[in-house]
Amino acid sequence: MRQKLNLITLGVGDFEKSVSFYEKLGWKKSDKSLDGLALFPLGGIVLALHPRHELADDTTLKHQPSEFSGLTISYNAKSEKEVDDIFKEVKQLGATIVKPAQKVYWGGYSGYFKDLDGYLFEVAYNPFWELDENDNLKL
Repeated sequence: MRQKLNLITLGVGDFEKSVSFYEKLGWKKSDKSLDGLALFPLGGIVLALHPRHELADDTTLKHQPSEFSGLTISYNAKSEKEVDDIFKEVKQLGATIVKPAQKVYWGGYSGYFKDLDGYLFEVAYNPFWELDENDNLKL
């Protein structure tokens, strides 16, 4: 398998409400989106939203929520101020702040929030990592 991910699909409880959350963050839905499938291009990877019960049916598994699934989705900011601004915005949109933004053990600044469906997002500024002209990590 190639070392590449193209699509992350989140099963959501209230499709329209979840789509609205991401659109209010300023994310633009692709015109390739369908009824029940919202596609947000994120610069080389796509975030998809799909009704949770339909996604569970497709996988043949039963949805079993947990407090921590062992997975985080991370957004790398360009500054500590950007991290703080994002936390203010997502809180106003109904996200749950799990860990407020703060200086962290690895030398950066980050925090965690859960979106409307409980998916865990980290927003971090890492002074040791560089972003290219397209805001992709240069490792």
